[in-house]
Amino acid sequence: MEVEVGRLIAGALLTGLGALGAGIGIGSLTSKYIEAVARQPELQGQLFAQVLIALGLTDALPIISLAVGLLFLFT
Repeated sequence: MEVEVGRLIAGALLTGLGALGAGIGIGSLTSKYIEAVARQPELQGQLFAQVLIALGLTDALPIISLAVGLLFLFT
């Protein structure tokens, strides 16, 4: 019984903290992108592609943590 409770807590923490970290990272990336474009609007096209790649990589974290959390919950 105690092992199952530990698995549930671990799965919930993995999923929640992964989403929290990604949310902070996405907010930080977006704010820095807006600051950079406000300073140098001519670099918007070049920065936009780099920001999309960074946002995609940052979005991978909650997806991976969700998968691992579900593994803890259902195995």
